Amino acid sequence: MINRQRMLDQFLELIQIDSESGNELAMSEKLIGLLKAIPGAEVRTEAAGDFYKTNGCNVIGWIKGSLPGEPILLSAHMDTVVPGNGIKPVVKDGIVSSDGTTVLAADDKAGIAQIFEAICSIKESGTPHRDIEVIFSVGEEQGLYGAKSIDVSKLHARQGYVLDTGGRPGRIVTCQPGQYSFSATITGRSAHAGNRPEEGISAIQTAAKAIANMKLLRVDELTTSNIGVIEANFPTNIVPESCFVKGEVRSRSKTRLDEQERHIYQCFEDACKAAGASLEYEKTVKYLSYEMDLSAPVVAEYVAACGRLGVEPQIEGAGGGSDANIYNQYGMQCIVVGTGMYKNHTSAEILNIEEFGKCAEIILDVLTH
Repeated sequence: MINRQRMLDQFLELIQIDSESGNELAMSEKLIGLLKAIPGAEVRTEAAGDFYKTNGCNVIGWIKGSLPGEPILLSAHMDTVVPGNGIKPVVKDGIVSSDGTTVLAADDKAGIAQIFEAICSIKESGTPHRDIEVIFSVGEEQGLYGAKSIDVSKLHARQGYVLDTGGRPGRIVTCQPGQYSFSATITGRSAHAGNRPEEGISAIQTAAKAIANMKLLRVDELTTSNIGVIEANFPTNIVPESCFVKGEVRSRSKTRLDEQERHIYQCFEDACKAAGASLEYEKTVKYLSYEMDLSAPVVAEYVAACGRLGVEPQIEGAGGGSDANIYNQYGMQCIVVGTGMYKNHTSAEILNIEEFGKCAEIILDVLTH
């Protein structure tokens, strides 16, 4: 049985360990210690690789069970978005929040606390359980870098749950988008903005015309696109010769993802051609989309656990990616499940304590059936 107070206390402890992306060392060490304290647990670590600089590491655990059935993977990430240092939790009326100066870091330390509580409850009660594999990743918030660096050949589980989404108990995310990032450097020609502006080619104006012609934000029900960075720094009396633009495209359809990215490129290309500017453009594949069949065992087993606990399952797609995108690319069957957090990535982030507990009970039920 889930010890809700113990789980809440552990959550409150974890969120006060600073672990903004790139600074996961203290959290890595804490999680290694917690896993080693579980009787029979095998613990190992893996570095995050060359593409992500961190002082921490991925932490992986294996706990042998006695029930038949496929091993179950439970995964959560340890890094937080900014501002995530010096979190001061406030507990009031069944809700946990920060003091308003930082995020709460329920994304994703709520998932970490739920995983540990489910395992500890099993060990305390002696309840038979499936084989359990645990991954606590670094660098999720910066591009799923920890999951990308996992040595899949060393994993036992081929199905599992990523505890990393908001919403009430029973929320199941079976489809997440792929994401491309793009950058464009536009080079025009400088000139004196007061005496000879006609001789210049404004890179800022060219970028503005390109962006004005783009379909952005909600493109369709499957696709979103956003410009997040526009950089140019010139005196106001000089026609700016260079401008850098960076953005992203997401879609739950690979076809639509490619179409939208080509649309973005074409807008830049057309604007530069019309202005006489040059273009340097780069696309990076961050991760690919997945869509889980509702008949897949990983979905059916979670739905069954919800039924046994009287929880109505809520199956849907999401607009953001997670480590589940990477695990599915590895050929594993993984879905994302709710943890009871809301408004993540903001200083208004909260955790509903009642829902937090019920979500952990569902995970416990899955592991013991």
